[in-house]
Amino acid sequence: MQKILRDKILEVCDKKIAEKGDQVGISFYAFFKNKNENPELLMEAAQWWIMTHKLDHFEKAVKIKRLIHGNTTQ
Repeated sequence: MQKILRDKILEVCDKKIAEKGDQVGISFYAFFKNKNENPELLMEAAQWWIMTHKLDHFEKAVKIKRLIHGNTTQ
């Protein structure tokens, strides 16, 4: 996973947890603006979320952070 995506995921998870607590759920779409400015990065996130980890549409942000910290290779 590219560092830019990993950093963005952690940033969004941290922000959502700070705002709504440890039980907050997120989708991989939360890491992108409504306008698709980087389709390759969006597809990388989708691949990681759906194909690699077989995650549901919404998952707890704390779970995503744990997965990211365990997956640090580019």
